[in-house]
Amino acid sequence: MPPSPPERILIYRLGSLGDTVVALPSLKLVARSFPKAERWMLTNKPVAARAAPLRQVIEGLDLVHGYLDYPVGTRNPAALLNLGRQIRALRPTALVYMVPARGRVRLLRDYLFFRACGITRIVGIPFKSEVAQSRRYDNAGVETWEPEAERLARSLAGLGDAALNDPGSWDLRLTEQDIATAAGLLDAWSGRHAYVTVSLGTKCSVKDWGKANWSELLSRITQAHPELGLVLLGAADESQMSEEAASAWKGPRLNLCGKSAPRVSAAVISWSKAFLGHDSGPMHLAAAAGVPCIAIFSARNLPGEWFPYGHGHQVLYHRTECFGCRLDICVEHAKKCIASISVVEAFTAFSRVMKQRAAGAPNPGVLQ
Repeated sequence: MPPSPPERILIYRLGSLGDTVVALPSLKLVARSFPKAERWMLTNKPVAARAAPLRQVIEGLDLVHGYLDYPVGTRNPAALLNLGRQIRALRPTALVYMVPARGRVRLLRDYLFFRACGITRIVGIPFKSEVAQSRRYDNAGVETWEPEAERLARSLAGLGDAALNDPGSWDLRLTEQDIATAAGLLDAWSGRHAYVTVSLGTKCSVKDWGKANWSELLSRITQAHPELGLVLLGAADESQMSEEAASAWKGPRLNLCGKSAPRVSAAVISWSKAFLGHDSGPMHLAAAAGVPCIAIFSARNLPGEWFPYGHGHQVLYHRTECFGCRLDICVEHAKKCIASISVVEAFTAFSRVMKQRAAGAPNPGVLQ
C-alpha cells in the first residue's frame, strides 16, 4: 500500500513583527498539539514595506514548515478562488484560527470559506465566547482590556494551556548565528557595555509621538546619564529621522536602522538596560526578551490590548474620550491622545526604570 499522506495543519495568522511575537505562546501550543503534522501558515504579505514578514521572526523555531501568502483584505474573486485551490491542494486536516478579533459576520464568512475549502475541523473561531478582548480592572480599579496574547490563548484553550507565564513560551531561541551577528555589530562600539535601545519609527501615523518629543526626551536622558550608549533600531527609511532625533546624545551612539534583522535586533535589545519606543514590533521583541520597556502609546487601540506583555514596563497611554478609534490617521482630534503625553512624563518613566535596575530589580518578565 502507498504511504498515507502526512497530516497537515493550516494556521491562519495575520500581521507582522509585533503580531507574531505576541502569538508565540499560542504557536508553540499548536506545535505541541500537532507534533507530527506539517504545520502551514496562511498569512498576509507584509502590511507595509517596512513591516517584518512573519517568517523572519519565527524561522528556526520548528513551529511552521510552509507558508501560503495572500494580499490582506482582498475581495478579488479570482484571487480568492486561487487561494481556495491552494488550500484544497494542501488538504489540511484542521485549521487553527488565530486572526485578530473581528465581528461575528466576518467570523462566519471566514468559517464558510474554510469549510468550502474542505476543512472540517476548525479550532479557535470564538463563536461561543467573547469575540473581542474582555474587560478587566487593574489593582487601582482602572478599566483595562485583555492583552492580545491572552485572547489568542483563550481562543485556543481547547488545545491546552498556552503557558503564558512560562518564559520559555516567549523564547525566540536565538541561534548562535543570530547572537554572533548581533555581537559583531556591537564589537567595535565603545558603548556596548551599557546602553539603551530606541526605536522611533512606526508604520501608523496616529502612533507617532513626533521627532521633536523624542529629541527632547533623548536630550534629557543623556544629560542625566552621560555614561549610557544609545542604539537606534528600525527600518532603513527611519535611519535619518532617528539620527536627527538623537543628535544631542552625549555618549556613544550606534545607528542600526536597516542593518539588523528582527532576530538579530532581539539579541541587541536583550543586552540593553531598557527599551524606548512606540507601540511597535521592536517593543514586543523587548518584552519577550525580558527588557523593561518605556512605551509611548496612542489611544488608537484599547488600553491593555497591545501593551508589552509581562511586569515592570512603563506604559504611557492617555485615555481620551475617543479611545479605541482604530484610526490610522487622526485629523479631527489631531492625535490629542498621544500628543498629550509630555516629555516630562516619559523621562520620569525612564528614570523609574533606571532606578529599579540600579537597585538590582530583575528584568520584567511573565513570572513576576
